[in-house]
Amino acid sequence: MSPVPNGVRASSLDVHWTKSRHSNAEGNCVEVAPLTDGDVALRNSRYPDGPALVYTTAELAAFVAGAKDGEFDHLT
Repeated sequence: MSPVPNGVRASSLDVHWTKSRHSNAEGNCVEVAPLTDGDVALRNSRYPDGPALVYTTAELAAFVAGAKDGEFDHLT
């Protein structure tokens, strides 16, 4: 289990957040940041002080693979 709990205030993490170059001008995007233990934090860029969701690299890899395969296309 990650030492960083899900729901921690994203702005309290001492990390570098990365935003996709596919993000739009309205700021509707998800930002990601690597954590020191190897996990990955995600936050909503519109709410930088909001909660961060923390995933293992395996969990994130499974999600990215599904996105690449089009499994979530029906949501957009």
